[in-house]
Amino acid sequence: MASEPPAQPVPSPSPPASGIPSLKDRIPRLEPRRRRPAAANPTPVPQTPALPSPPDLTGWRFKVPSRRILSREDHDLFLASPTYNLIAAWVFGLSESVVDTPKSAIKDDALGEGVEAILRILDQAEAFVSQSPPSEQGGSRFGNKAFRGFLDLVSERAPAWHESLGLRSAEAIAEASTYLVQSFGNRSRIDYGSGHELNFLMWLLCLYQLGVLQRSDFQALVLRVFVRYLSLMRVVQMAYYLEPAGSHGVWGLDDYQFLPFLFGASQLLHHPYITPRAIHQDLTVEEFGDDFLYLGQVNFVNSTKTVKGLRWHSPMLDDISSSKSWSKIDGGMRRMFVAEVLGKLPVMQHFLFGSLIPAAQGMSEEDPSAAAGEDSGEDHSSHGHTAHAHDGTGWGDCCGIKVPSSIAAAQEMKKGGHVESLRRIPFD
Repeated sequence: MASEPPAQPVPSPSPPASGIPSLKDRIPRLEPRRRRPAAANPTPVPQTPALPSPPDLTGWRFKVPSRRILSREDHDLFLASPTYNLIAAWVFGLSESVVDTPKSAIKDDALGEGVEAILRILDQAEAFVSQSPPSEQGGSRFGNKAFRGFLDLVSERAPAWHESLGLRSAEAIAEASTYLVQSFGNRSRIDYGSGHELNFLMWLLCLYQLGVLQRSDFQALVLRVFVRYLSLMRVVQMAYYLEPAGSHGVWGLDDYQFLPFLFGASQLLHHPYITPRAIHQDLTVEEFGDDFLYLGQVNFVNSTKTVKGLRWHSPMLDDISSSKSWSKIDGGMRRMFVAEVLGKLPVMQHFLFGSLIPAAQGMSEEDPSAAAGEDSGEDHSSHGHTAHAHDGTGWGDCCGIKVPSSIAAAQEMKKGGHVESLRRIPFD
């Protein structure tokens, strides 16, 4: 059998006549670029716990609220307690009640008796500002001590106010009154922050627990009562130059308030044309600020700064405006309330627990003498408090370095005749 001839090598292709090698089979095929998925927030949006029904007050033993979170261990006990869920249920429940609801939707003839009585109380509280006029500041941008006179008037009137709400028990009045008085700011430090704002919501929660308020009042509590409280606090802040309770408010959401942004995002949740970027549109903010808390608060913040531009005086608000939807902002506000208010020891160290908003079992008891020193009205300009522990982190969120009021700066400029437009950053 004849053997097969050996295989001949395959000749390589000859280069083109031009002498340039063909790269046709050497260049990888181009494919469309795939867009990277957006980074997901690993922290889930806090859900709304079920709000318990008001307790049966038969034989109830009321208690004057006091501080019980005096250490990190106390705070951990609170975060795992039913009271934590009660507060979250109350605040988030109020927020959900105003989804897609402008303030103008709440009519006067639909207000309950309890809501109307609360509005009268807040009107009377504002009248106390003129009865305790601020002393001459002399150019100072720190808190005005006449604020203590305003708080004295509020404290003296508080029992009668609660009787007008239908409360007859002196013990119940003493418990509820404590939250109301504390909601206007701190007497000794002459400051105000989100912790005091939370006290106002806790006062309303006490009134709900006592049967003064009903679930049918929820929308009005946000869009009429809380709005009235907000306007009252703006008067108080501008009159007495209340300092921010935290020393880095300018880098946060707001120097003083938080809840207008939580409730406000809920109001705008599915709005057909107002987008998060609308906070940069002056006409939109001015036209809709009265109806929507978020826009109204942005407008107020802008009016109290001496520098023009959200990105300079409120960078977090500026960053948030790039969100694609109000649902993103709503979820972010819920996370922030849990993490930056309820989850912050420097804020919650000043929270008050009584019988209607009880402390968890095992939490510390406050030393009465330390509590008296905290609210005695003495000048604690060094903020050297011993009434509670500190977590040792941050920039003095609780009672560290005194911070001049941004409202005071704007007001003092106006007194000096500088009433023109806000100062622009040179490279704005």
